[in-house]
Amino acid sequence: MNFIKLSYKNIIAKPLQTFLTVLILSLSIGLLLGVKQLNKVFESQLQQSLNGVDMVVGAKGSPLQLVLSAVLHIDNPTGNIPYNEAKKIADNKYIGEAIPISIGDNYKGYKIVGTTVSFVNLHKTGIATGTMFNTTYEVVIGNAVSENLNLNIGDTFSSSHGMIENAIESHDEHPLKVVGILKPTQNVIDRLILTNLESIWHMHEHEGVNNSPDHNHDNEEITALLIKFKNKRGLLHLPRNINKNTNFQAALPKYQLDKLFKLTAIGAKAITWIAFSILFVSGISMFVSLYRMVKERAKELALIRTYGASRNKLILLVFSEGLLVGLFSFILGALLATFCLQTIFSLIKDTYKQQIYLLEYHKDILDLFLFIFGIIIFATLIAIRPIFKMDISKIISHES
Repeated sequence: MNFIKLSYKNIIAKPLQTFLTVLILSLSIGLLLGVKQLNKVFESQLQQSLNGVDMVVGAKGSPLQLVLSAVLHIDNPTGNIPYNEAKKIADNKYIGEAIPISIGDNYKGYKIVGTTVSFVNLHKTGIATGTMFNTTYEVVIGNAVSENLNLNIGDTFSSSHGMIENAIESHDEHPLKVVGILKPTQNVIDRLILTNLESIWHMHEHEGVNNSPDHNHDNEEITALLIKFKNKRGLLHLPRNINKNTNFQAALPKYQLDKLFKLTAIGAKAITWIAFSILFVSGISMFVSLYRMVKERAKELALIRTYGASRNKLILLVFSEGLLVGLFSFILGALLATFCLQTIFSLIKDTYKQQIYLLEYHKDILDLFLFIFGIIIFATLIAIRPIFKMDISKIISHES
């Protein structure tokens, strides 16, 4: 007896009910997979981007904006601070490392960051091809920048002022030369263009100012300092002291990003509970479908018994129908989640120039499949109760 074929015929015999069950189940599966993966990717990106940065010092304003602009590079800076004054903070005994960054230009939407070689080391990467920037107007580009803009060693380009792609004002008189390409990290540095601080300062000097590389930049400004503490005592003393006694702002990236993640997690939890509610409803719908099949096809099942089929085979028939519906719904839901996730990642790439990849997606799919498989077994166990009470002779004589 071909149980799969018979189950398939039973399913297509009630198209509307099957369609509704598949639609509800696949929607809940898609939501659960999508929300879980987005949470995992978002949290991973935030944690990776911190790279041990304990504190960010910049211009006063929103601390979250300072962290987003200086650490994640997805917002505009709060302003600039004098480099000489910032260096005094860097000399504090609690600070192990202070990395200056200067932001203000872009090339086709990719931010140009003036900094030091320590910034590259902070992100745990290195040169894949070429060399590190050494002199003014030399740049090292992230792997995503190289791939997406097709830039190679020796290529030159002119930056645009500001953070907006295709800005009107550009620095055509100071072309930048690519001297190195970084190894891929799947991190924020992949979408950055790095140069030394002097390059940024020279590009923003006004007419009439000496533009030679030997020019004194004592009065120049930077956007922020990325700070790593020597020990936890710095975390207790420095942030409050800076915020209270200086014109600067000290923000703690982990604290700010945790707050941001908690805010987004509220929405994610709400969607997750909605998805579980839909899944519960679809489980009930599947049970009703299987139960009605057993009750409405009692004579057919009784005849199958008279032809020698055991009770276990009837149970297998019911289970096969539930399995076919569940399997088709799961495939459809997984495809829906994958399509939506790739669309979201594509929008993020276009907006923030950040390439994002699925994380442990196969494990998420397997875990959810086992969960759905459990629901099918549970629904089947409830739906097959009439089979155990089936009086074959009474059913056949009554129907005849």
